[in-house]
Amino acid sequence: MRRIWLIFSQAVTVSVAVLFVVATLKPEWLARPPGLIMPEVVPILTAPPEAAAAGRGYADAARRASPAVVSIVASKAPQRNPHAGDPWYRFFFGDGEEDTQRQRGLGSGVIVSPTGYLLTNNHVIDGADEIEVQLSDGRSAQATVVGTDPDTDLALLKINLDRLPAITLAPASSLQVGDSVLAIGNPFGV
Repeated sequence: MRRIWLIFSQAVTVSVAVLFVVATLKPEWLARPPGLIMPEVVPILTAPPEAAAAGRGYADAARRASPAVVSIVASKAPQRNPHAGDPWYRFFFGDGEEDTQRQRGLGSGVIVSPTGYLLTNNHVIDGADEIEVQLSDGRSAQATVVGTDPDTDLALLKINLDRLPAITLAPASSLQVGDSVLAIGNPFGV
């Protein structure tokens, strides 16, 4: 029985390989049956250019808001190993060469005021002792934390630069549940 199965599986494999080679190199040898007619071109409907421009969705909003989007690099000193003073730990794992590289976190934020206030997520800057903000025009500045709210994951930062592009926010009274929103971010500075 095993021998029959081996012969059958080899025959199927060789047949599929031959069919593939023929279909690739000589597709005309595999002519379609006369009753099967397939169209050569499938028509696709497209909207006129002015309708396509009107339905671009969030493109205009993204273009207006993008200058106010910033990249945030938050860094903190590495944590000291709690076992570094233990002689048994040093015996098995060395003298405890401490990792001297700073821990870095990346995130994004948005400038909400031309005076330098910006919003970001609290988890981006949580525990950081240095916060650098990089603007889309290439400028960068050190930020200070004005306030945080871990429950809503929001943080308010302040930078001191001139001519800051601030985002325009809608009045809170005009917002409703179900409105469309757009989230823009640039955590990697690209």
